[in-house]
Amino acid sequence: MFGYVVMNKPEIRFKDFDLYRSFYCGLCRELREKYGISGQITLTYDMTFVVVLLSALYEPPTQKGTTRCVIHPVCRQPVRKNAATEYGADMNVLLTYYKCMDDWEDEKKFAALGYGKILQRKNNRLSRRYPEKAEKIRKLLEKLSQMEKAGETDIDKMSGCFGQIMEEIFAWKKDVWEDSLRRMGFYLGKFIYILDAYDDVEKDVKNGNYNPFAEKYIMKGFDEQVRQLLLMMMAQTCREFEKLPIIKYTDILRNILYSGVWCRFETIARKRREAGEKKHD
Repeated sequence: MFGYVVMNKPEIRFKDFDLYRSFYCGLCRELREKYGISGQITLTYDMTFVVVLLSALYEPPTQKGTTRCVIHPVCRQPVRKNAATEYGADMNVLLTYYKCMDDWEDEKKFAALGYGKILQRKNNRLSRRYPEKAEKIRKLLEKLSQMEKAGETDIDKMSGCFGQIMEEIFAWKKDVWEDSLRRMGFYLGKFIYILDAYDDVEKDVKNGNYNPFAEKYIMKGFDEQVRQLLLMMMAQTCREFEKLPIIKYTDILRNILYSGVWCRFETIARKRREAGEKKHD
């Protein structure tokens, strides 16, 4: 994942921010303990959101404590960990491994190959633990790669494929909430893919890399078209979220879904506007 599912920090209460950070630190600690430093550096805000969401929905027993780390060596940081944290760490490593292998196949990135080799043994264990999910994620990333090589420009197809990957990650258990979680993951995955393509389009075009917006980003009204696409995806995501019987952590989750996810889009759009204004000066 790409780090777009974040909080709008100025709009959240200090108490809720500290609570969110305790889940973030818990996921970081879980990755370190289970997978070492190589697993710890896969940490993302996106997966932290998944952990908070699943913790809020299923309310598993949660361990609370404190820890020190390299980033905060002086003050001990509050930590929350539970079964959802363990699942999030597993999915983070699984997805990172297959993404590394995909990057090597597509662009021959030696860094991706090296990191993938480091994660390979860990992924083998995870593939045995989650055989169905691992196989689906692998096949979907392969399908995504094939469409990219074919130069597919249909953003709905491309984002839908990544949406299916996120769908698998959100569906923690086969139960009454699975369908809603799958739909939520699907639309949030589409949102992430579209925003990532929007974020990278100039860089990808400059470097000769694939981007579904490569032919559209210079057209008039492009930014507004992307905004409307993102609005549709997030409206569906929030609609599914509101169906879930969640009582805990609602202020955190709504801050992210209704406000935080738009922070990066607004930053990118502003930079693009400023760059356009400079060209006309």
